[in-house]
Amino acid sequence: MDSETITGLKVHLVSMDEALGTIAEWVKDRQRQRHIVTADASMAVIARRDPELSDIIREADMVTPDGAGIIWASRLLRRKIVSKVSGVDLVGQLCCMSAHSGCRIFFLGAAPGVAAEAAEKLRAKYPGAQIVGTQDGYFSAKDEPGVVNTIRELAPDILLVAFGIPKQEKWIKRYKGEIGVPVSVGIGGSFDVFSGRVSRAPVWMQKRGLEWLYRLAKNPKKISKVMTLPQFAILTVLTKLKMLPN
Repeated sequence: MDSETITGLKVHLVSMDEALGTIAEWVKDRQRQRHIVTADASMAVIARRDPELSDIIREADMVTPDGAGIIWASRLLRRKIVSKVSGVDLVGQLCCMSAHSGCRIFFLGAAPGVAAEAAEKLRAKYPGAQIVGTQDGYFSAKDEPGVVNTIRELAPDILLVAFGIPKQEKWIKRYKGEIGVPVSVGIGGSFDVFSGRVSRAPVWMQKRGLEWLYRLAKNPKKISKVMTLPQFAILTVLTKLKMLPN
């Protein structure tokens, strides 16, 4: 799978259709466990100061371009990334795929009740979607072995993990071999959106790359993540001026 580098972050040249086609092939092979990272501008900033996360991204089987920031940087740096494959869009498409193919999905993460609500609404939207289990992300270290065992026993084909960056990526890396799920994906706050607790920006804002502004207006607590955007812009410009490595 071809990739480009954006401020040190590996991102694959993959469209939504290509991502779904690849995942459909991967779920057939239970002998291997693949890790998909949905990479946005904030991840690019965090990875520069978190060597463990940087290594996880470099070793990931697929890194999708999640967010307008990555597309903007690609254009400025004359890279070939032109198609956004966000975590929230991927969740919906995977549930649609499940309804048609029967592949089994497990939802892990978010606040108590959110994953279950998201599953209920996605089953209604995509009748036949095989969402075989849910678990919120508010479990203690002593409960973690039980969570891992539940996922392993249910044997889903796809595990969607919503712990936020970088916790979700590190959790997948730590447990993917133990749970034996063919495909695991970190999907950030996607369950909040599908549960209805958080609304997506209007389409016109999404198309103009302003979804971050809508999220901030709705939830000022997101300011720490939003503050990574100017940092990412500076890193991109410095890379353009060749003051930083790609």
